Amino acid sequence: MGAQWKTKHKMDAANARGRIFTKLAKEIMVAARNGADPSMNAKLRAAVEAAKKASMPKDTLERAIKKGAGLLDGPVNYETVVYEGFAPHQVPVIVECLTDNKNRSAQSMRILFRKGQLGSSGSVSWDFKHLGQIEAVPTSADADLELAAIEAGAQDFEQGEDGEVIFLTESTDLDAVAKALPDFGYEVHSAKLVYRANNPVSLDDAARAEVEAFLDAIDNDDDVQNVYVGLA
Repeated sequence: MGAQWKTKHKMDAANARGRIFTKLAKEIMVAARNGADPSMNAKLRAAVEAAKKASMPKDTLERAIKKGAGLLDGPVNYETVVYEGFAPHQVPVIVECLTDNKNRSAQSMRILFRKGQLGSSGSVSWDFKHLGQIEAVPTSADADLELAAIEAGAQDFEQGEDGEVIFLTESTDLDAVAKALPDFGYEVHSAKLVYRANNPVSLDDAARAEVEAFLDAIDNDDDVQNVYVGLA
């Protein structure tokens, strides 16, 4: 969920990797403000796991941790800002920014939402669930998916496209479930809080293409960290 509108091979691979590493580094820096030891910092641990999955170079990862913890180049001043509104055809959108300049982000969102409608806080989030999402893969052929979900404390699960399993949790249970899953035969690749639409909108091809162009423009903004959309 989130960036599911993206078409494969749309972006040059090197540019795409660079953007992914930049976003992951920002998440690591913000998480590391609460401690540079992943074993003692659940948010940092999840960010580090996501960076390793994306094959972020070790020196880049370690530098982000040190910078976020204030051990390098002074303090990090990124803040999370959430915007809500509608893409064309009244498709609900939630945008999470991680920014060091809220005025710049606000101006960018006002411009980017001109082809849609920028709303106030709560204008669309009421129609989304805020929950934990864990991506994991079985470590053995006899791993019991349903048992793992129940015993680890997940609320639900679904099969991914590439053999992975998506475990869904209450937002407060994300770290506990992620820690428990390895005991039941699952290796965790990522664990994060996400928004999922309750009533995603279905569109014809022409309208969907218009919405996808709108979402791509938002996602390409340097301050944007995550985009969640109610699009079926």
